[in-house]
Amino acid sequence: MGNLRATAVDGVAGVSPDGRRVAILNGFGRQIGDGVIGLQALEVALSRGLLACSPVLFRLPGLSPMVEALHRASGIEIRELPWSAGTPAVPFAPADAFGRCIDIRDFAFDPDFLLLPMFDYFLRALGGDAAEVPAAERRNAWLLRRLRPAPMPGLRGHILVCPRAANPMRSMPDDFHAALLEALLAFGPVMTQGEVPPRLHGRVTSLEQVATLEDLCGLVAAASWVVTTDTGMVHLADAMERPCLAFFPTHEPELRVRDYPLCRAVRLDCPLPRQEFARGEEDIAIAQAAWMPPGWQAALPGLLEASALG
Repeated sequence: MGNLRATAVDGVAGVSPDGRRVAILNGFGRQIGDGVIGLQALEVALSRGLLACSPVLFRLPGLSPMVEALHRASGIEIRELPWSAGTPAVPFAPADAFGRCIDIRDFAFDPDFLLLPMFDYFLRALGGDAAEVPAAERRNAWLLRRLRPAPMPGLRGHILVCPRAANPMRSMPDDFHAALLEALLAFGPVMTQGEVPPRLHGRVTSLEQVATLEDLCGLVAAASWVVTTDTGMVHLADAMERPCLAFFPTHEPELRVRDYPLCRAVRLDCPLPRQEFARGEEDIAIAQAAWMPPGWQAALPGLLEASALG
């Protein structure tokens, strides 16, 4: 596993003796989940003296407002990385101004990213070893120290269902989502970020899209339970210290939730190889079929019961 792209501009590892700053290229990705974990790894790296001073995150343009807000909450300096310099094949023009450049451009295509827990991957890029970090420090505690979740009057105690993911390979099929909502009603009031089927109108609440990161975190913090296939919501549930049931159709759960004591992970039996992105419509169809093997409807209540008690 030696493909991680980290280079020292002056030819030596670590920060140069003159203390020039570290540039992190594509730090840390374009999704909420990548940012939450990457910024936790960065906080650990700074607290352990792996970096001599606060780095500069160079990020590609066009991030969503919530990802922008997440990075702003970290307090780290941010500069734009133009699309023309978006891959490791293109030299980073301002490199000479920095003592070290940590290049994680296109990290989702790095084979190591598919083999390591995300925290381990990002911390290793920053010069650390996750094996030396206690599990409690690998959790996403930085976010609650930097951001106040918005209050959610009247919503406390609901079960929050998050059926969609940025990657269509990981989204819940409509039939599974509908059966899940109905089964969850045995455990308390249910709200979903997806559509409510007609037979459940008046029994399950369909949530409008929240406007800010504070609202999203408030929604998670107010929940009694988060049930999700969106890994970004899994990481927020850990940050807000909320119990979570997470479904993984295309990832090994230990690579995403190893350090989350309040998370119960379900690995679906999907024959696809480890991969971040669909190679075509056939991959999406295979991943969707993994949600509903023979007997899935009869097994769902028992799965929820075991998860709720555990």
